[in-house]
Amino acid sequence: MLLLSLLAILVLVGVLVYRQVALIAASSIVIVAWLLLGVVAPALYSAWLVVPLVAILLVLNIGPIRRVVLSKPVFSILKKTMPPISATERDALEAGTTWWEKQLFSGKPDWNEFAQISLPQLTADEQSFLDNEVSELCSMLDEWDIHNNRKDLPPEAWQYLKEKKFFGLIIPKEYGGRDFSPYAQSRIMSKIASRSGTAAVTAMVPNSLGPGELLVKYGTEEQRQRWLPGLANGTEIPCFGLTGPEAGSDAGSIPDVGIVCKGEHEGQEVIGLKLTFNKRWITLAPVATVVGLAFKLHDPEGLLGDPNKKEYGITCALIPANHPGVDIGKRHNPGSPFMNGPIFGNDVFIPIDWIIGGAAMAGKGWRMLIECLGAGRGVSLPALSTASGEMNYRLVGAYARIRRQFNTEVGKFEGVQEATAEIAASGYTLEAMRQFVTKGLETGAPSVMTAMAKYHATEMMRQSVEHSMDIVGGRAIQNGPRNFLIASYISVPVAITVEGANILTRSLMIFGQGAMRCHPFLFEEMQAMEMSDAGAALKKFDRLFISHLGHVANNMLRTKLLGFLGGRFSSVPANADDFSRRWYQRINQLSAALASMSDIALAVLGGNLKRRELLSARLGDVHSQLFIACAILKFHSAHPRTRAEDAHAEYAVNRAIYLAQEALKDFANNFPVRWLARTIKFLAMPCGYVVRKPHDDLIRELGDLIMEENPVRQMLSHYLYISHDPLDAAGRVESTYQTLLSLGPVWHAFLKARNTGKLQGATLQEQAEDAAAKNIIQPQDVARVVDYDARRFDCLQTDAFDKL
Repeated sequence: MLLLSLLAILVLVGVLVYRQVALIAASSIVIVAWLLLGVVAPALYSAWLVVPLVAILLVLNIGPIRRVVLSKPVFSILKKTMPPISATERDALEAGTTWWEKQLFSGKPDWNEFAQISLPQLTADEQSFLDNEVSELCSMLDEWDIHNNRKDLPPEAWQYLKEKKFFGLIIPKEYGGRDFSPYAQSRIMSKIASRSGTAAVTAMVPNSLGPGELLVKYGTEEQRQRWLPGLANGTEIPCFGLTGPEAGSDAGSIPDVGIVCKGEHEGQEVIGLKLTFNKRWITLAPVATVVGLAFKLHDPEGLLGDPNKKEYGITCALIPANHPGVDIGKRHNPGSPFMNGPIFGNDVFIPIDWIIGGAAMAGKGWRMLIECLGAGRGVSLPALSTASGEMNYRLVGAYARIRRQFNTEVGKFEGVQEATAEIAASGYTLEAMRQFVTKGLETGAPSVMTAMAKYHATEMMRQSVEHSMDIVGGRAIQNGPRNFLIASYISVPVAITVEGANILTRSLMIFGQGAMRCHPFLFEEMQAMEMSDAGAALKKFDRLFISHLGHVANNMLRTKLLGFLGGRFSSVPANADDFSRRWYQRINQLSAALASMSDIALAVLGGNLKRRELLSARLGDVHSQLFIACAILKFHSAHPRTRAEDAHAEYAVNRAIYLAQEALKDFANNFPVRWLARTIKFLAMPCGYVVRKPHDDLIRELGDLIMEENPVRQMLSHYLYISHDPLDAAGRVESTYQTLLSLGPVWHAFLKARNTGKLQGATLQEQAEDAAAKNIIQPQDVARVVDYDARRFDCLQTDAFDKL
């Protein structure tokens, strides 16, 4: 009876932990249950059981005792092992906001909150701009001509960008801008990118990391009035100097300096800065009229008002490009001919009020930059990637049907379908991510979410382009005005490099920031350890630590239960349907495992986890893929159910969950405390897997669908600029494909007859006429067959040039 009573107590404790009952209430319930069970099992009243129970309850519930016995030893150990947070790291961690990614990191996502999220919609003005101004701009652009002849946008395109306020999308209307939403900005950049990556980069930079966004958020009213109207109407062209020869991804280490001093400006002596800087890879620098600049600010004479403060840290200023001493060098060649170049300056004096936000914002530049990087990471670069993924879907799917080998459409070969299925799923996923992420940006600037978006969108673009090149083959590697893939291929290195290199983003940022920003207690605990008042620090830490212990216990229990049940019976959104229910439950299972493994890793490795990038990157992958899976499910639920939509969503979400699962396995397999890793891995995935790779049947289905005018292809095409010009690189494939579709079964019937030797004639014209005479096709179809064959042959050709 004693064993049964103890088992009942353990089950009760498990239920209380799982339900997250408050500590005092839970302790009271345990005491009452103990007393009641002691009636039937008197051994529960024995001292060897009661004394430990009382001791545990006293330690957990009595603050002064808990602090001495539990919290203080842990506090002391962590204070010695955890590295201090630098000012730069603190700014990065405190910058921005969090959104749904925090729920996933908690181990227990609030699906009621998720159900309330609706995907973004365009306003009438935004839709009109896309349909008219953006389409008009795209009609002016020829990427081959831009790349190989002009090395720049045509003058009429530059003028149109300025006149129609493409550079002022984020600027409020009171300053002459368009004040468009993040979703509208993404859609605009994506549509431009589907026509010209050069034009898209040119348009995106003023609307992402640049003076415009910094001025809107942090500038003084005088600075806004001075600069924003010109930035909005294109009379001012901005660039922003952040990266230098010795500071790329580690932007916090920039050597560029500004020394506070007195100097002469417009005939008067004023307090200002003497700047020395060397910047490179600065987009729009060669044509900029105003330069944003990041540098480290020093005030050796205390002229800013604080005689005890000499080092202010990273600061941002705004400088006219023609200001004396500012030297904009020759152009770089980043592979794509958007304007890009270096900026130099030595002892350039500027007044103090040229600091963005004025002297009050001195030293606050890094936080400003971290928050503003969200636009580039969450809007611009994913928009370029989405355009590439969706164009690959449309054009490679069409080409795979036009191109035939061994008397079969190449898209019918299963080896090709393995690649086209990935292209199809990536196009679908990228659009789902774009809409989910830009919805999150409406709430603020979630730094972890935008890092996820930047890394995974650009990596998906890389893989989609590589699959596309593999399928199209020699037709894709021969450069020329016919090549519809080469521009995307060339742009891949730019996408994975800028706004934080992908290796850095994955290995340091996603989990490094995610653990701090998304964990409910960790960052505050580290802040407590840095407090100067030891008594207050311990009290704050104690309060957080006891809650943290409850959080860990809850997630460990959830990991165990959800692992054995495969997530079944766990909560899902109220509007979940039969398609999504099990996927949400699998997300619950892996979310709990992520939370448990993260806490274990932090407890065991402490500050060393920051340096164990192989491990932390895998936890970041789990977090990211769960976020992507949620984006896919939200996107799927926003459309009418069709088999095509279900197939794309099933493959995409299956792939995301599978990648999360594999990252979790790899983390456990490489965790240094082997027995602990094996235990958690078994609890999280007792069957060895949560999902398997997408089935071959689904691969074949997507491989067929990408060649058809299916609902998903039509939907994704809605976000692009589609040319039907048979002399255009993309338009040639598109018009040929549409001609093939218009033939319906006629072309197949003709080919079948020709391949089986039923037709007479030396030319295709003669064979088509013979097919009509034999009632294989209709007489009116002869000209259509001949026309399509001419288009088909032309579509397969590559460019040839005179000898150099």
